[in-house]
Amino acid sequence: MNSTELIILNLEEIRRRSIKVWTSIPADYLEWRPDESAMTCLEMVRHVLDSEHYYHLAVLNRGSLGQYDSPFDSQPLMSVEQELAIAEPLRASFIDMIKSVNPQDFTDTLIDRSDAGYIRNLGDMLLRVGYHEAIHTGQLLDYLRTAGLTRVKIWD
Repeated sequence: MNSTELIILNLEEIRRRSIKVWTSIPADYLEWRPDESAMTCLEMVRHVLDSEHYYHLAVLNRGSLGQYDSPFDSQPLMSVEQELAIAEPLRASFIDMIKSVNPQDFTDTLIDRSDAGYIRNLGDMLLRVGYHEAIHTGQLLDYLRTAGLTRVKIWD
C-alpha cells in the first residue's frame, strides 16, 4: 500500500467503527449527555462530521479558515442516519481530494493552524482528522458506559 491508500484506509476504518457506535445509540439517548456542559450524543456525531468538513476546507486553504459557513448550521439536529446523509457528499469530496494529492505533498505541504497551536505537514494533518474522530468515538463509548447502556463491539 502507498501513503495515499494508507491514509484513506485509516479514515475509512475509523468511520466504519464510528458508524457502528453512532447507530447503536438508542434513539431516546441521542439527547443524553453526562453533564450540562457536555455535548449530547447527537451533537457529538454532528461535531465529528462537521469538523471533518472544516478540516477538508482548511487543507484546501493550507491553514485555518477566517470564516466557516457550516453546511450543518442551517439544519436542526436530526437522526444519526440523516446527519450521515448530509455528510456523505462532503466525505466523498474529502476522500477524492486525498486521492488527488501527489504523495510528496503529504510531507512537503504545510497546513498552518497557528491559531490552534500548530503547523503540520499535510500527512500529519490528515491523520489528525482521523484521530479527532477516533477520540470522540471513544468518548461516546464512555457516554454509553456511564448511561449504563450496552456498548457495541468495534474491535472486529
